[in-house]
Amino acid sequence: MMNFQAAVTRFIALLVILIALPSAAIANGDVQTTWRLLDYIAVDYAGAIEDGRIINEVEYAEMTEFSATVAERMAVLPPNPQRTVLVAGAEALSNAIAAKSAPELVARDARRLASELLAVYPVPLAPQTVPDLARGAVLYTQNCASCHGMSGDGNGPSAAGLDPVPIAFDDVTRARERSVFALYQVIGQGLDGTAMQSFADLPAEDRWALALYTGTIAFADIERGKQLWENDASVRERFPDLTAVTSTTPSALGEAIGAAKADAVMAFLRAHPEAVEARALGSLSLARERLQESLAAYEAGQMEEARDLALSAYLDGFEPLEGVLSTRDARLMASIESAMADLRFAIGEGQSIAIVGAKVAALDSLFADAETTLAPDNANAASIFVGSFTILLREGLEALLIVIAMVAFLRKAERSDVLPYVHGGWIAALLAGGATWIAATYFINVSGASRELMEGFGSLFAAVVLLSVGIWMHGKSQAGEWQRYIRKTMDKALSRGSAWFLFGLAFLVVYREVFETILFYAALWTQGNGGLILAGASAAILLLALIAWVMLRYSRSLPVGTFFAYSSVLMAVLAVVLVGKGVAGLQEAGLVSITPLSSMPRIPALGLFPTLQPTLAQLSVVALIGLGFWFNRKNSERSISVQVP
Repeated sequence: MMNFQAAVTRFIALLVILIALPSAAIANGDVQTTWRLLDYIAVDYAGAIEDGRIINEVEYAEMTEFSATVAERMAVLPPNPQRTVLVAGAEALSNAIAAKSAPELVARDARRLASELLAVYPVPLAPQTVPDLARGAVLYTQNCASCHGMSGDGNGPSAAGLDPVPIAFDDVTRARERSVFALYQVIGQGLDGTAMQSFADLPAEDRWALALYTGTIAFADIERGKQLWENDASVRERFPDLTAVTSTTPSALGEAIGAAKADAVMAFLRAHPEAVEARALGSLSLARERLQESLAAYEAGQMEEARDLALSAYLDGFEPLEGVLSTRDARLMASIESAMADLRFAIGEGQSIAIVGAKVAALDSLFADAETTLAPDNANAASIFVGSFTILLREGLEALLIVIAMVAFLRKAERSDVLPYVHGGWIAALLAGGATWIAATYFINVSGASRELMEGFGSLFAAVVLLSVGIWMHGKSQAGEWQRYIRKTMDKALSRGSAWFLFGLAFLVVYREVFETILFYAALWTQGNGGLILAGASAAILLLALIAWVMLRYSRSLPVGTFFAYSSVLMAVLAVVLVGKGVAGLQEAGLVSITPLSSMPRIPALGLFPTLQPTLAQLSVVALIGLGFWFNRKNSERSISVQVP
């Protein structure tokens, strides 16, 4: 009965989806058509009115008709609290056209209304992948040149006798008012009252390629645009993604940077949209923006806000790209992390504005170097393979050492019945890591703060456990202690509760490393070259498996006392490493203060960081280890002296 009900429920849900999809598609088409009409008004109204007079009766009648159609379409869009605002805006636009208002005012209102429409009823404004401009040129020759001309001058072989005449794409004045998205819409829907037919039968990627190519015809100064793009950070900040390229008109950009510059920038970006995509993959624009905001807040005396913004520059702007940068230039990555820590310290100490400004400027220069390093052109096959290999090997080795030590201990203790708990722990961690990969890729965005907190607290907890286990193992390595331990307590030492503890420890130490690794790989994956990434990961897995095999084989031949002595040292060293990483992670998350130590080396693999707090934590752990080992030795000597007659 329950299975039948579940089946019925799924069927109804599927039916609802199938019914809703066409409705959604219709609404989406209405929005796009309405947007296209507004764009047409913004571009062509100037050809109908001049100084409050009608200069083209046909064009003015068309503008009046289009504005009325916009108002009608707005009124029947799907229900939305903002729809009444859009309808009011459409009516105001229609009234402005009826009053023969100035073209610049009508164009401004039409574009503003178009933007508000897309904000309320979003539709895709950009292609999913970078369009192929060469494909666009072929499509133009096949489908457009007969009317619009090979050069885009509007004088193709079929143009004679057409009314209205085909658009001249080489008309710079007109082209400045037209976005690539607007061209894409016309290509897909055609233009009523003209010979312009719909090319909706073309795949979306072809329509985008054709729109982008058409948008390049009027603009030729590509080389100057390239120089502006590469040398002017303010220009790059205006185009964080393809959507900005396809939705921005040269006219709108010209209001901000000047018409000549705007023409050149749009010429370059429309001819080379891959430049924006490459920047998006390795952009530190958010980090730079946060740093400038932090400096502004500091100059205004808002110390707490300045500190939070500097922290956000790291967690939200830099940290997501840290994994990729570490595989290409670990020294540069370390320099940036140290410089950001120094900046937060300077802000926290209330140092002069000049000093804080100098540190922000230094970081901005480092970010420029990082963006160059992160550019896809600088990623060769060797660097991708080595990066993938070293990430997994580095992160996996710590977890492997701990798990292998646990397995070897249980075998020495002849408690193979508990081994499934350890194996279950690390297998569960791998499965949880896979789920984290899926979630981080498709459902949620793992923030830099969450990442650092996970690493920080996970490392500290593991360090505490390893410290206690290491001291315990050292005690059992003393003469006679293991035998006495076996005789007195072994039957009770590994109860079910202890077995689950080993499961939890195996899960924690492995998941901590898996969590860090998958975020590194998620960042690498966005750079492409998945085959090389998988090859590097596979090589690392093989090497880790070899290390595990050698350790297990070697541990079998070790005497029990020697095994525990070596294991105790291993656990102690890992505890020191992890406590350093843990405190550093909490520093990067903003929970622990930062006091730089210029003389301290930065070796993350050993948990060494050039700040006071993790160094003090490691020294404290070293002191506890020394005290624990000394106490074990004294206990052993006392036991031996008691047994000697």
